[in-house]
Amino acid sequence: MQPQIIEELRERRERIASLHRLKKVREQRTKQANPYGGLLEFIRYFWRVLEPVDDFVEGWAVECLCAHLEAITRCDTIELNGEERILNRLLANVPPGFMKSLTVNVFWPAWEWGPMGLPHLRYVAFSYVSDLTERDNAKFRDLVCSDAYKELWGHVFRVIGDPKAGKVRVTNDKTGFKFASSLLGVGTGERGHRVLLDDPHKVKGTAESPEARLMTTQWVREAMQNRLNDLRRDAIVVIMQRLHEDDSSGAIMEHLGDEYCHLIIPMEFENNRHFTHFKGWNDGEDPRSEDGELAWPERYPWSVLMSYKRNAYLWSGQYQQRPSPRGGGIFKDDWWQPYEVPTSGLYEFDPIFTLASLDTAFKEKEENDYSALTVWAVYDHPKTGQRRVMLTDAWHKKLPLHGKHVDRIAGETEKTYLKRASKDWGLCEWITFTCNKRGVERLVIEDSSRGHDTAMEIQRLFMNATWGVVLEPVKGGDKWDRAQAVVDIFTDDMVWAPGTWLGDMWMWRDFVKPVMEEMASFPRGTHDDLVDSVVQALKYLRKLGLAIRREERHFLERAMLQYKKPLPPLYPC
Repeated sequence: MQPQIIEELRERRERIASLHRLKKVREQRTKQANPYGGLLEFIRYFWRVLEPVDDFVEGWAVECLCAHLEAITRCDTIELNGEERILNRLLANVPPGFMKSLTVNVFWPAWEWGPMGLPHLRYVAFSYVSDLTERDNAKFRDLVCSDAYKELWGHVFRVIGDPKAGKVRVTNDKTGFKFASSLLGVGTGERGHRVLLDDPHKVKGTAESPEARLMTTQWVREAMQNRLNDLRRDAIVVIMQRLHEDDSSGAIMEHLGDEYCHLIIPMEFENNRHFTHFKGWNDGEDPRSEDGELAWPERYPWSVLMSYKRNAYLWSGQYQQRPSPRGGGIFKDDWWQPYEVPTSGLYEFDPIFTLASLDTAFKEKEENDYSALTVWAVYDHPKTGQRRVMLTDAWHKKLPLHGKHVDRIAGETEKTYLKRASKDWGLCEWITFTCNKRGVERLVIEDSSRGHDTAMEIQRLFMNATWGVVLEPVKGGDKWDRAQAVVDIFTDDMVWAPGTWLGDMWMWRDFVKPVMEEMASFPRGTHDDLVDSVVQALKYLRKLGLAIRREERHFLERAMLQYKKPLPPLYPC
């Protein structure tokens, strides 16, 4: 055999041996990067590609989020409202700094394209501003174009076009792409197999207006699912912090809750709180057991969190995933003093004054706020002489100004008639009924356009009523400022509400709980009509000198004792 042929055969054997060695190295590294198809191991392996300086800090919260994303890739099923369905809708509420953007928008798509052999998948990513999604798209592009990644999965797909140029769209040769946009950005017709929504609301300073928040939640409810290729098969992942009761998470839970797996990871553990619908990770239970345990102490110990916890709204929304602080925001739950109603059902005090306070809806349309009425009885405790202001009734309803007249049926009792007729009452009828029932002496209405109309109608129709109507102008800054102005009435233990003991459990009257809940969630609640009514009532009672703090009362009493009225002249002039 000629020497030239022998040399060619030797070189060929070496090339084959080199390919076998390369294949073994690739298999070994692939196993390191993706044992058992695990996204978490993939992140560990490629962390240095994106973060060459900072170490990857392990934590169960990241593992949990990875498990949910893996379940979407595998098309696992979950049980929602007693029904089995594919896990292809995920809402995750996690604190800031929990690698949510890196995990969902960078590592997960790269893991599906490469290790999972799904390079055909198309991702459409949204945020409140496109800068965030483009930032993550650039990291995704850097990862899939890195030598370490291409060494393992360069044979599966290749990125098309100039890798350094594309951060709005990253496309591969298997028809897959990852597109970055914002809620109001370009690409109206773009559809994908995955819709990724990361931070749909502006977090900084929670400066988002109610109008902007409504526009965002409408997009989430109505337009977001239209970005999917197949509504039944393809997936939506929403990941965010809670900012308001009426944010995108609130809209999803209220209107689409039977479709979404909901994952909630508060920074501090709170017992008996929902964790996740997905049972494939820790049987769907938070791994912590003691109240106050941190979710990621390896990365966020108490020493770095204390400054954040001092801001109650920041901590409750962004870190605890509840828009209102536990126990209340401005108005704490334990500021309400409990009054046990006697078995007779009658209050054992004689009111000094009884006031009703009305906050009217601006319009009657369904999307607008409620009209809210609260009734207050002012009295002094018979033993201590302490001034008390008791909530004796409350409601909030969406009503027209007038209802329709309902004829009484022959032989019908008063109670039966009222129950039947009240279904057709308007605002004026409900106000009149409540004021008569509760012995109101004065009805205070905010001096607004509809408040003025309501006052005129009540005075016209019920001019012989035993209670008067007062239009109260709105003064004292915005709603926050006006609410702060009555906080001291609560902290002086002056505000009371009725209830009763059922065994070892205290139960507020039915009308009390909605008032307490709305006030506890203010100013992050969906509605604030009852809050406005309460604040207006307490400010008016203070103006009359009926709801003033003990120090103020003592000062006034001392001033009256010191004041001596001049004697009348002995002889008239």
